[in-house]
Order: sequence, then structure tokens, then C-alpha cells
Amino acid sequence: MEQVAGDISGQVVLITGGGTGIGAAVAERFAAEGANVVVVGRRIAPLEEVAGRLGERVHALAADASDAASARSAVSWVIERFGRLDVLVANAGGHGFSPVGETSDEEWASSLNVNLSTAFVMAREALPALLEGGGGAIVVVSSLAGLYAGPSVAGYTVGKHALIGLTRSLARDYSRRGVRVNAVCPGWVRTPMADAEMDEFAAHAAEIPDREAGYAAVTADVPLGRPAERAEIASIVRFLGSRESSYMTGAVLVADGGAHIVDLPTLAFDHAGM
Repeated sequence: MEQVAGDISGQVVLITGGGTGIGAAVAERFAAEGANVVVVGRRIAPLEEVAGRLGERVHALAADASDAASARSAVSWVIERFGRLDVLVANAGGHGFSPVGETSDEEWASSLNVNLSTAFVMAREALPALLEGGGGAIVVVSSLAGLYAGPSVAGYTVGKHALIGLTRSLARDYSRRGVRVNAVCPGWVRTPMADAEMDEFAAHAAEIPDREAGYAAVTADVPLGRPAERAEIASIVRFLGSRESSYMTGAVLVADGGAHIVDLPTLAFDHAGM
């Protein structure tokens, strides 16, 4: 029987950076709806924790998404185990938290490797499997930093901007062959990485006593007035990975609580109570 549009039961989903944060939440969402999920990352312990917590539909696989041989091996494992691949979620990222003048060659290479090469290499190695199966979806997890620049995050910002270019290039070249490629750009999301940033914020700002105050401060000018929960971003990834988004490719969905619509020059009026 033909699968109902939006039904993801039985689909095979490969998620990079699947051991924590958004990646783990995406794994939970797909598995809850009957998909077979493989979470990939360089450290096996958090992957096994996710797989153990989510049940038999989730499988942990240690692999470096930025290394061609490792990524190819991961895709081969998926094909041998399930016979096909339907969705790739390129979620791995992090690093690159310094301004250009304070970024060494090694730090620059590392930030681009983690934020960009992981998506490029895994997409390249997954494409044959997606094409052989008649098509599928690639969902690239970028960031609001893929559209705007924050302070002292040069490597992260450049890598996340480049992910949008990668998304559009993949969509342009492979959509007619059945592979849709879209990106999501989250703003602040409650993840272990963001928690650590809020803890550091609280440690260095006298007026920020703790993590929650940090989140409140960084989202004070966001129209929704709060950070996202991981499950909220996972629901968008699930949509882009399913047939419900069948006429979308090359799109960039922003999920930032409305932060991108704020007119920065007028914030002073809000802060003055006007």
C-alpha cells in the first residue's frame, strides 16, 4: 500500500551529531513515529545513551561525518542493515567561538570541519543511496548564525552561512532526481551547548545570577520571549524530512521565536518603555 503523505513509519533516517541536543531530539521524534533511526557521532557513549533511552528503533554508530571513509562506512552500514536510506539530517556542529583576529589556523580549520565539512562529506556519501532508492530528503541544520553575525563567533558564523549555500547547491543539482534539500535555522535552543554558554554568561556577568537568567537575557528582545525547546526544532526537521514538505526544496526555515524580524535600531524605544 502506498505510504500516506506525511507518514514516516518505516523510513530510514541517518542523523549526524545525534548523541545530544537537537540531534537526539530529532531521533526521538522520528523513532516515535515508527522510523528506523541511526544516530552518528564521533563519541559512542552519548549515542548509545540515546539509543538505549529511545528503544530498538534507534541505533548508535560511531563515525566521523567529516571523514570520507568514515562517512561512507556509516552509509554502507545503514544500507546493509535496512536496505535503503530515506532521510539524512546533517546536524553536527559547534566550535568557532572567537573573532577573526584571535582565530588560529588550527581553530579556523576545526570550525569549518565541524560546522561545514560534516554536512558536505556526509551528504556526498549519502547521495548514491538516496538516489538509488528513488529519492529522499536531506535536512541541514544551520543556525540563526547562518543569516546574521554574532560577536566573536567568526568560524561558527562562516560555517553556518556556508551551510545555506550547500543546501541551495544540493537542491539545485539533485531535486530533479528526487532528493529534496532544505535547511532550518534555529535561534536560541535549550541544548547542552547553549546551557554551557548560559552558565559562562552567568559566571562573567554580575547581573546574570544563573542559567535561567542567562536565557531570559538573551531572549529579552525576541518576540516570543523565550528559547526554543529541542522538540520544537525536531518537529520542523521531521516536517522537512517527510512528504508533507514534498514541494519544498532549497528552502531555509527560520525558527528563532521571531528574533529575525526585530528592527535593532528601534530596540532603545522598547528598553525606554515607550
